[in-house]
Amino acid sequence: MSVSRFILGLGFMLFAAGAVAQDRPPYGQDVNLELAKKIAAGAAAESKKNGWRMAIAIVDNHGFLVYYERMDDTQTASVQIALDKAKTAATFRRPSKAFEDGIKGGRVALLGLSGATPIEGGVPIMAGGKVIGGVGVSGANSDQDAQAAMAGLKAAGL
Repeated sequence: MSVSRFILGLGFMLFAAGAVAQDRPPYGQDVNLELAKKIAAGAAAESKKNGWRMAIAIVDNHGFLVYYERMDDTQTASVQIALDKAKTAATFRRPSKAFEDGIKGGRVALLGLSGATPIEGGVPIMAGGKVIGGVGVSGANSDQDAQAAMAGLKAAGL
């Protein structure tokens, strides 16, 4: 492959990456404690209804913890995983499942993204079309984690 073809290909790749990045919603005002507690309560209610033991983390749009809740007898590993899923959703402005799906589709380079947890269960918190934080849930199967996270958002009116 010639150097010029490589540079041309690299240019197209960077252009395409930039176009994808622009599709992400903008950041808004950080999620506040009151809203974070409502989201966590909804996620916990869904978890209890289904007999799941979950860790629930709510972060602001920078990935910093705002609220955390862990149900009794939740597996120890879920503590950090819930936080990592929430950070992924907030800082990358997309559900953590997007990374899981990308890897499943063959984009193993996604494994090299610093701070990206490619496991379903992290969801951005949206208000007025803007990302104001992220919710991450861990403790059951990843699709169940996502179900609890979405129930939390729904319970909070989002």
